[in-house]
Amino acid sequence: MAIGPGKYDNLATMVREATEAQGVVLIVVGGLAGNGFSCQADLATTARLPDMLEHMAKQIRADIMGGVKP
Repeated sequence: MAIGPGKYDNLATMVREATEAQGVVLIVVGGLAGNGFSCQADLATTARLPDMLEHMAKQIRADIMGGVKP
């Protein structure tokens, strides 16, 4: 969940603490609890996520179109 705990929130906490990060977004595809995501960030960072994710999507598309194998 973008706000509030998601089904993978415990793992997101582990990653955030292990990396000493200010925030973390964990996206799980085909996990034990199914697909899902958890976000742990302050409100300002959460508000920037759509732009960050759009930038990431453009990079992924460019890599795929450039022949980089996923």
